[in-house]
Amino acid sequence: MGYRKSILTLHKILGLVTGVVVFIVAITGCCWAFRDEIESLYSDYKIVEKQDKPILTPTEVKNIGASVFPNNTIHGSLFSNKNEAIEVIFYDAEPEFYQSVFVNPYSGEIIHIEDHLSGFFAFILKGHMRLWLPKDIGEQVVGASILLFIFIIISGFILWIPKKRKNLKQRLQFMWKPTTRWKRKNFDLHTIVGFYICSLALILAFTGTIMSYDWLKYVVYKSAGGDKVAAFIIPENISGDFKPDGKTVPMDFLIAKLQKELPNAESIELHYPDSDVSSIYVEVSNTEGVYYDSDFRFFDQNTLEEIETPGVYGKYKNAEVGEKILRMNYDIHIGAIGGLAGKIIAFLVSLLTATLPVTGILLWYGRKYKKENVTKGNALEASY
Repeated sequence: MGYRKSILTLHKILGLVTGVVVFIVAITGCCWAFRDEIESLYSDYKIVEKQDKPILTPTEVKNIGASVFPNNTIHGSLFSNKNEAIEVIFYDAEPEFYQSVFVNPYSGEIIHIEDHLSGFFAFILKGHMRLWLPKDIGEQVVGASILLFIFIIISGFILWIPKKRKNLKQRLQFMWKPTTRWKRKNFDLHTIVGFYICSLALILAFTGTIMSYDWLKYVVYKSAGGDKVAAFIIPENISGDFKPDGKTVPMDFLIAKLQKELPNAESIELHYPDSDVSSIYVEVSNTEGVYYDSDFRFFDQNTLEEIETPGVYGKYKNAEVGEKILRMNYDIHIGAIGGLAGKIIAFLVSLLTATLPVTGILLWYGRKYKKENVTKGNALEASY
């Protein structure tokens, strides 16, 4: 069975190379699973008493936000269909800046300012995505390690298959006795736990890798029969050089129009055009807690006429199989696709995945230590 020995060697080498990275990514992923539920416990500042008056326009909200961070870029403004504050989101890549200003939708009062790059969950996310290293380096290390981890899972399953059928039971359940040594227990923890979580760990690893590599996203989309551009594209205006008369900005009517049209939507996030020729990009969240069924809509900033995008991110009802797979990827990765039960499963799988590098290294060390002792013993016997 020479091939098994080769697979074992590959499994050990890849495991030792990626062990620390897989452990950190798994533990931080475990901590991230219930972020939304935990943060909701201390986000009462978002609640605003409903008033019988119109809310602020996108332009007014933008100006209020800009007064707080005049030198930073406004990514967009989030208008909730619930009784919540309007969130003005700022983001710059270099130097990295990611903060939100929460504004009372009726009075314009600034309620709260939140730095998304500080705090416990920001720390966890940085560890999960880049090991707390500089972004360009850390993301590459994580992406490559998780890609290798996929091969570790596959090779581990091949090694798990017992040579003899009578040994199958020992690979499926713990058969420990009071006399069972810790090395045997560690071996069972590595192989049995690895077997039961391998399929789900493979899904988490693969969905994470899709987010790391655009080429893999493209391959997955095209393999599912997709024929659009596998990218997020904001189309240009279709009104040309047309400019509306008067001082009113057409964009300021868009939120009220969409809220009336979509009374059951969770929220509407408006992204301000970055040029005179770019359309207004709006993301409509339809279901709380998930992102896959959001609608990405685009409107001419001069006429508010809706424009179709050539990219894969448009209205969910128009999405084909390949588009739905890409859309669901993040929700599958964090378990949100299955609601609370899905998050619990993702939490447990991540936690158990974190044990595999530990038990694997102990397994490797135990065998290496045993070989060294045998070698020393043989040398000692030869000296007598």
